Amino acid sequence: MSCYGRIFFFVMVLFVLFLYSLLYYWVTQNSPSSKSTGLIDLCQGEIARDTITALKYNKTFIIAPYFDKRQINLTRVIGIVHHNEVRDLYCWFCCQSDGKVSVERAAIDVHSDLFGFPYGTADLLCVEPQNCDPNYVSIHWSPKGNIVQLPRFEIKNRDDKTLSVEFTVCISTMFGNYNNVLQFIQSIEMYKILGAQKVVIYKNSCSQLMEKALEFYIAEGTVEIIPWPITSYFNVSSYWHFSMDTKDIGYYGQITALNDCVYRNMYRSKFVLLNDIDEIILPIKHLNWKTMMSSLQEQNPGTGIFLFENHIFPKTVYSLNEAFNISSWSAVPGVNILQHIYKEPDRPWIFSPRKMIVDPRKVIQTSVHSVLKAYGSSLEVSRNIAITYHCRDPLQGNIPKKFLTKDPTLWRYNLSLIKNVNKVLIVCESNKTTVLI
Repeated sequence: MSCYGRIFFFVMVLFVLFLYSLLYYWVTQNSPSSKSTGLIDLCQGEIARDTITALKYNKTFIIAPYFDKRQINLTRVIGIVHHNEVRDLYCWFCCQSDGKVSVERAAIDVHSDLFGFPYGTADLLCVEPQNCDPNYVSIHWSPKGNIVQLPRFEIKNRDDKTLSVEFTVCISTMFGNYNNVLQFIQSIEMYKILGAQKVVIYKNSCSQLMEKALEFYIAEGTVEIIPWPITSYFNVSSYWHFSMDTKDIGYYGQITALNDCVYRNMYRSKFVLLNDIDEIILPIKHLNWKTMMSSLQEQNPGTGIFLFENHIFPKTVYSLNEAFNISSWSAVPGVNILQHIYKEPDRPWIFSPRKMIVDPRKVIQTSVHSVLKAYGSSLEVSRNIAITYHCRDPLQGNIPKKFLTKDPTLWRYNLSLIKNVNKVLIVCESNKTTVLI
């Protein structure tokens, strides 16, 4: 055989082997045995990086999946669904053992606190297949298809971590070009004084000046920002009930963000506080959260949910103490909480919402003012032990000052608070990250 003949023969052999490989792949992918076992070759798909991911051809939005082994080994995918229209979803698990995909039907558990809105928080619950140990999962409306076309989500909390912080504050959500800079800085500094090591903020929008304050706390290591582009996907309401504003979802998806924050911090924080940035869970009997929670847990073993009464301190009513009218703060937009120590009277016939400190490992589903599902019991903490200090617009109209109750508990911390706030403002100015004072 000539030299050219040998080359031609070699090329033909390679071509035949290539065709055989393609035929073998097509047969294995479409054989009945492959479909019946739910296993599909080639564990692929682009990894999702955004906080919110919309699924194609479905009214389903994925936030993040979390490994949950508290009862059985399952993947709990936190998402947002249209509660009347989403019926069938499947978890496509990427198995580490053999690089294949196992498909399991998801139980769709829509949280009960929808408040009339068509979209709400949902847990997509999938029991993990044996001998799979997946690190990634995809969500699809069908048990059949090609996983290459689906986004993959990393399953978080796969490895239990040693608790790295004692108190984490979850703030949801920062929206509406938020610009209450002074009260924000005061609240963060109060959280730190009381014992917080981390503040997680789900941020939709804020002012440029507020961005500069956030940059300072991010660099310090106190604040963690979770982008929350909820307005890119929904016609959102700034109200809590559908009857007040007939939009897609209530209060910028606050409940979804809170649930994600609980699971995100489940194995890195001993306690998680669920409150707004204009609220401070303020100890009355103790000086800080650590001693307060140690006492509460000792007296209430097995309790994982602690609820604190909300007390409104109107920002329209001022203290006459000039020591807290700090002139250098006047250029910073926002409320000076040290000037507001008068609270509205109780209305026993009106529901008073509470904010919470929770053991995140005992929470299954949370709402804003209560935990919907949990392991263990809840405790309504006496106002003699602590309250939720809430400095905002009045709820009971412009009540004359003489009918309000003076409560200067906040002033116990005034020396540390003033010093710390001034330090933040001075450092920001010296670093030229912003002009706050």
